[in-house]
Amino acid sequence: MTEQENRGLAIVQQQVKELDAIAKQTMEDLNTVAGTERVAKWKARTVALLTEALGQPAVQKFAAIQQGPSFTNDLVEEFSDLIDSYRTPLTGLAKQLAQVASRPPSGT
Repeated sequence: MTEQENRGLAIVQQQVKELDAIAKQTMEDLNTVAGTERVAKWKARTVALLTEALGQPAVQKFAAIQQGPSFTNDLVEEFSDLIDSYRTPLTGLAKQLAQVASRPPSGT
């Protein structure tokens, strides 16, 4: 695994922890509006960090995620869906980076 991939994996893992902290705080205070605002700031920071660490092509799919319309009247459920829409691709990216780490170096 290259230094860049190591750094990218560490950033992804840290950002998942931050996202989980936002989700936990929002569920405790039940302020989904403030939680959604925190998620928007977190996403902007995450995109910038990942772009710096992994490059634009690796981050484009994550950056393009937009929360679609919701037809429930349950704000907590909608917020949970928002969190999942970001957590799922990040954990997938972490798995990809971890698999790269487990491969033996090519050319040996």
